[in-house]
Amino acid sequence: MIDQIIQYDQDLFLYLNGLGNVYWDAFWLAYTAKFYWIPAYAILAYLLFKQLSLKAFFLLLVVVALMITFTDQITNVFKHGFERFRPCHEPGVMEVMRLVRDGCGGRFGFFSGHASNTMALAIFIGATLHSKYKFLIYVMVVWALGMGYSRIYVGAHYPMDILCGAIFGAFSGTLFFQLQRFLQKRFQLN
Repeated sequence: MIDQIIQYDQDLFLYLNGLGNVYWDAFWLAYTAKFYWIPAYAILAYLLFKQLSLKAFFLLLVVVALMITFTDQITNVFKHGFERFRPCHEPGVMEVMRLVRDGCGGRFGFFSGHASNTMALAIFIGATLHSKYKFLIYVMVVWALGMGYSRIYVGAHYPMDILCGAIFGAFSGTLFFQLQRFLQKRFQLN
């Protein structure tokens, strides 16, 4: 059963990765790079700053830092616990896939740190700003799903790496959103 799921995952990866072409490579390489998202993060930080008191905003920054650290470290535990090769390190796959970026990254890819961190951030920020910007959570989730696809496109992750990373990220984002709400009430920072 597990072998069949892994085979389906590899087949789906090869199909999705194979859809790419040189005309889209630069777009997806930029999409997957963290540096290009700094302006968007700055806009989101501004929206959060506008909505919260100064103390609540600084508490939020601490909670976001803890959330990203938690999500990233659990991702690493899974990667080294499961030791599933990235497609670009997998014999039989690496010879037929498109590797778009320079280098492959670490040996193991289950589950995706990009997928888990971006989904955690999407859920956390979308939920935090939901009262004022009801549509934002949907935009953020689409952004996070796009980030997941970018990891398949560039050859870094299988679809199952992305799906499991996104599920864990949604859990983490929800957990830390609840922590943020609890701490705001506990310290009366509304």
